[in-house]
Amino acid sequence: MIGYVTIGTRDMDKAKAFYGELLALLDARLVMDMGRLALYGNGAGKPMLGVCLPYDGQPATAGNGTMVALAAASTEQVDALYAKALELGGSDEGTPGYRLPTFYGAYVRDLDGNKLAFFKMT
Repeated sequence: MIGYVTIGTRDMDKAKAFYGELLALLDARLVMDMGRLALYGNGAGKPMLGVCLPYDGQPATAGNGTMVALAAASTEQVDALYAKALELGGSDEGTPGYRLPTFYGAYVRDLDGNKLAFFKMT
């Protein structure tokens, strides 16, 4: 159902460095770079995550209540994504662990304050 999701940034170079390294852990790569918009994904026809300078020219802001959740292949991959995000300058919003008996997740904010979740349903 989802083709792509975009989140705003104030600094494309920093955002592309952050997401390029982070999403590589999910075997995602930069699939399209249009200058003000960069899209990462795992192949044709699969959902993508984009970072962009807002089209209206106004500063990017993190949405209150907005979060992008990225599915991991294992709980270990959740841990690795969380650690990589912090290493790249992201901030903690919830350490890795079980939130429900079958939901293992971790939460961070990127360099622009956008909230990300990494999760594995077990």
